Amino acid sequence: MEIQDAYKQKMAAQLKEWSAQINLWEAKVENAGADMKVKRAEALHELRAKQRAASEKMKELEKASGEAWEQVKATADKIWEDLKAGVAAAHSKFK
Repeated sequence: MEIQDAYKQKMAAQLKEWSAQINLWEAKVENAGADMKVKRAEALHELRAKQRAASEKMKELEKASGEAWEQVKATADKIWEDLKAGVAAAHSKFK
């Protein structure tokens, strides 16, 4: 059970960090010109959708146990990598 708790804590901490970064980028877009807002708004919208999917999967991990936990974890890992890639791509756009 300790491994599951450590995994969940790690994921929650990373999600919190990425959420803060996304909030910062949204603030930058709000202060940007209209052209920049249009270009970046879609990227932020997609990133928020990935963030919501990761948050939902975290909720499922909290409830899952045993074999079900392993299945949820496998899906969570895929969602996590997708969000990680999205954050990395956004980071390069928002420099």
